[in-house]
Amino acid sequence: MLDDVWKVQVTMSAYHDDGPDAGVELTADEQTLVDHLARVAALFPDEPAFTHVDFSAEPAGRHSVVTWAELDRRVRALGQVLVRTGATGERVAVVAPQGIEYVIGFLGALRAGAIAVPLFAPSLPGHDERLASALSDARPACLLTTRAERGAIADFCGSRHLPGRLRTIAVDDPDLEEVAAGLADESAPVRLRPEDIAYLQYTSGSTRTPAGVEITHANVVANVRQTLDAFDVHRDRNHMVSWLPLFHDMGLVLAIAGPVVSGIHSVLMDPLAFVQQPMRWLSLLADHPGAVTAAPNFAYDYCARRVRDEHRADLALHHVAVMINGSEPIRPETLTRFQRAFAGCGISPEAMRPSYGLAEATVFVSTSVLGEVPRVTAFDRELLGQGTARPVTGKAPGTFTELVACGVPVGQEIAVVAAETCRRLPDDAVGEIWVRGPNVARGYWRSPDRSAETFAAVLADDPSDAGGVKRWLRTGDLGVLHDGRLYVTGRIKDLIIVDGTNHYPQDIEATVQEAHALIRYDHVAAFALTVDGEDRLVIVAEHSRHITDPGAERDAATRAVRNAVVVGHGAPVHDFVLVPPDTVPRTSSGKVARGACRQRYLAGAWAETVHLEPCEVGEAE
Repeated sequence: MLDDVWKVQVTMSAYHDDGPDAGVELTADEQTLVDHLARVAALFPDEPAFTHVDFSAEPAGRHSVVTWAELDRRVRALGQVLVRTGATGERVAVVAPQGIEYVIGFLGALRAGAIAVPLFAPSLPGHDERLASALSDARPACLLTTRAERGAIADFCGSRHLPGRLRTIAVDDPDLEEVAAGLADESAPVRLRPEDIAYLQYTSGSTRTPAGVEITHANVVANVRQTLDAFDVHRDRNHMVSWLPLFHDMGLVLAIAGPVVSGIHSVLMDPLAFVQQPMRWLSLLADHPGAVTAAPNFAYDYCARRVRDEHRADLALHHVAVMINGSEPIRPETLTRFQRAFAGCGISPEAMRPSYGLAEATVFVSTSVLGEVPRVTAFDRELLGQGTARPVTGKAPGTFTELVACGVPVGQEIAVVAAETCRRLPDDAVGEIWVRGPNVARGYWRSPDRSAETFAAVLADDPSDAGGVKRWLRTGDLGVLHDGRLYVTGRIKDLIIVDGTNHYPQDIEATVQEAHALIRYDHVAAFALTVDGEDRLVIVAEHSRHITDPGAERDAATRAVRNAVVVGHGAPVHDFVLVPPDTVPRTSSGKVARGACRQRYLAGAWAETVHLEPCEVGEAE
């Protein structure tokens, strides 16, 4: 391992600066984000902390900027108001739109000694059920939003009959600081302990109902330090640039927690602004030297497909430092397509950093080695399905699977384990990925049994685990260690077993979306059903928005998909369903929700759609 798993450096070069405060080091006193904010505000009061670029206000983007001193002042004011309302020790949900108010709301909740619950405003389309589920589970004492969203919040809570009477505070209320000033002498500062819960990170629910992960103050600070170290980020040469939702684990750590700990300027934009025009994101990267950013795999593919040649002509990406690719399976063809599309803009191949992480580990676990181009390895497909990773040199169709290495862990430890025996597996053997380190969360909110199952694993053959003192996190992800690098192969719960052979759904989905032009890219779900006692493969795919008459090409697309899956994976397709755009369910972070898709299929949601072969839904389990 690169670092001792149980030791976190208490000094950071991230504060090195060419100014009068050069060489300032953090001490063990900075154990929470609130501590770090106070420190940075004292050192760099007039420097920009967060900039929100609002493309809905102006085509070129309206820039709103808050300095470190102003941010600290507003966070303190909100914290005082929350303390007065009795929020200390309670849950406080942030249901504000993307922007500076969201940052203030999140940090203000921490300042008050509350447990922050980063969520989203009801205006986010298509995720009402997830928001209601999270609010019902967290049972917050207070909601933080903006004046513009207050009415929508009241309507949403009323229509959902959420428990209790929820107090709502508008973070952008102009009278907030004046109210706080009147309370200054009435409340003592709240003492935060590193081991206390800082926030509940609700998982995206790609394979299960969303659950609140208990992230402590120590967890998030440790993970930020690991991340800054892994990507070699320094305040004197880098900017954070992000469109990721701030309620998402990667968006929260990269765009809020990371800047607060390091003092780095953070530039935010709305996810919808990226979807509408991906060039906006790339332009912000070009405008901020040393930009550090992150996005799921689909975003890089989206840019390569949507940004036109004439827009690339004036785009300069020479100074982009880090482009993290994570949160979903990383496809080798995406790396190639993105690099080919933007090589003329000066993007460095080494800037692309394939990474692995999950909310239960705060977010970050491993990434490619600094200065190394992404490593892609072709493995024998049949052996990989049997649990062995053996590289191949010949690439006959259907005989290999290419995987992208997610590098090495930093400041934590990983193991690949046989899930049934809890014994560590040797290199090149596929097993469940286990993680341990100071960034691993405490457990799931109000779920002791599930927490014990996930967060208290012990290796059966490791003497250092005697007595279960050093417990591991079971990620539920499958992976393999090869040549010193971690390769993620898929989710245990998503694994498709047909005729005794293991298939990873993302591999089948990648084959399907390339099979015919009718199929919409990154909107395919593959899953298994038990029919007549046997596992069968079902594929649901959206057709492209640009096809005016999908019925005319449906039969051709169906034949192409069936042939491509049989040739590429040796698996017969029991049922192929072609559905309209935006009907394959996705999580709030943009992943295809295969479990929800399977449930819709079984419920007959697409009963009117023409299938490859009729499926007796009632017989499927």
